[in-house]
Amino acid sequence: MSLIKSISGIRGTIGGKVGDNLTPLDVVKFVSAFGTWLQNNKNKKDLTLIIGRDARISGSMVNSLATATLQGLGINVIDLGLSTTPTVEVMVPELNADGGIILTASHNPKQWNALKLLNEKGEFISGENGAEVLALAESEDFNFAEVDDLGIYETRDDAFDIHIQQILDLPMVDAEAIKAKKYKIVLDAVNSTGGIAIPMLLDKLGCETVKLYCEPNGQFPHNPEPLKEHLGDICELVIKENADFGVVVDPDVDRLALIDEKGEMFGEEYTLVAVADYLLKNKNGVAISNLSSSRALRDVAKTHNSEYFASAVGEVNVVNLMKEKNAVIGGEGNGGIIYPELHYGRDSLVGVALFLTHLAKENKTVSELRAVYPSYFMGKKKIELTPEIDVDSLLTKMQKEYQNEEVSTVDGVKIDFENNWVHLRKSNTEPIIRIYTEAKSQEEADKLGDDMIAKIRSLI
Repeated sequence: MSLIKSISGIRGTIGGKVGDNLTPLDVVKFVSAFGTWLQNNKNKKDLTLIIGRDARISGSMVNSLATATLQGLGINVIDLGLSTTPTVEVMVPELNADGGIILTASHNPKQWNALKLLNEKGEFISGENGAEVLALAESEDFNFAEVDDLGIYETRDDAFDIHIQQILDLPMVDAEAIKAKKYKIVLDAVNSTGGIAIPMLLDKLGCETVKLYCEPNGQFPHNPEPLKEHLGDICELVIKENADFGVVVDPDVDRLALIDEKGEMFGEEYTLVAVADYLLKNKNGVAISNLSSSRALRDVAKTHNSEYFASAVGEVNVVNLMKEKNAVIGGEGNGGIIYPELHYGRDSLVGVALFLTHLAKENKTVSELRAVYPSYFMGKKKIELTPEIDVDSLLTKMQKEYQNEEVSTVDGVKIDFENNWVHLRKSNTEPIIRIYTEAKSQEEADKLGDDMIAKIRSLI
C-alpha cells in the first residue's frame, strides 16, 4: 500500500489499485474533497485556485485530472504549468486566489506523486483542516456544477519572473554585491523545474551557470533526495569546471544543498545555518528549526544574541512556531529555508539569493565559510515498520529508558545527551521510524544510531 494521507498532503505511487495507490480515481476524489472543503469554508461564490507541478513523468496526467475536477466543481483554475513549490506559494496571494495545489512528491522517486494543499495565504493547510478534507474524501459528499457554472481555466507563464523579482526586491538580497563577484556555479536540478527557475535567478544575479541535469523531463538521473551519496556527479563537475560552488535542489525546489569549491558537501544542515548567520548578524531575533535539525543553528543564534526554538517535524509546525515567535528566519535541516519577509514556505530560490549575498559580503570561499561554523555530524537511519510493532508503546518505553536525560516528547522522542542527541519519530511520508542522531564526529553519530537500533530491537 503506497497511498499516504498526512500533514504533508496526499502522496502515493502512480498506478495499481484504487485506494492503495495514487490512481486517477484517487486524484479526482481528493481534489474534489479539497475543492468542496474550500467551497464550504468560503463566503463567496466564485473561487479561484492556483495549480502548478514539478517535472515528474506523471505530472501532466495528474494535472489534467486535478484541473478538470476543479472546473467540474465550478472552481476557476489558473494553471502555472511547470513550476516550483515556492513559486506556487508566492503566486496564490499574488493573484488573490483562494488556495492552491502543488503536484509534486518532493524528494520521492519518479513513481511517486502527490497533492500538496495550500490556503489563501499560499501556506500549507493545517492538520485540522487536512483532517476535514480527508473526512470529506471518505464521505464523497461532493456536489458538482451544472454546465453553465463550470469553472474557467487559464494559464500563466510569468510566475517565475514574478517570484524572482520579489526576491530581488528584498532589502537583504544585495544583487550588486553578488554581481561584482561573478560567481561560477554548477547546478544539479535532477531534471525537474529547478533547471528552469534557478538559472533565471542566477542570471539576474550576474552568475554563470553550468547546468547538470537541468532538462525538465522528469527522468531523475539519481535518487532525487539531495544527500551526499547521490551527488557524486556534481561534486566532480564543480572541481572540473573550477567553479565557485555547486547548488543542488530537489524536484520541487524547496530543499537546497550546497557543494563547496573543493567538491565537498557544505552540509545539508548548514544551508539554514549560513543563511541564519547572515540575517541574525544584521537583525537580532529568533531562529526556528525542527527537533531533528542541527544544534549548529542554536549555536549561531547565541553568537548573535538571538533566541532559538525547535518545533515538531513538519513544515506546518515550523511555520506555526515561526509566527508565534515572530522569527527572523526558520526552516528545516534538510536544506529548507523559510524567510517570512517573502513568504512562509521552504524556498530554495530565496535561499540561493541570501546565501550568495552572505558569501559575497564575507569575501570567503564556500569552504572557508563552512569552517566558521561549529562542526556537528548527523546520522540518519530508519527502521521499517511491521504490523506487529506498536510504535507508540515502543517510543514510550524508550522515553522511560532514558528518563534521566533531557527528553522531549513534542514529536516522537528526542533524547538530549551532553555531547550528542537522538530523535526517534514516525515518518509523515513513509511507513518507517526515522532515527536522527548528531554528534561531534560522524563515527560517533553513526554509532549512536546503531546503539539506538539495537536498543529498540531489544525492546521489540
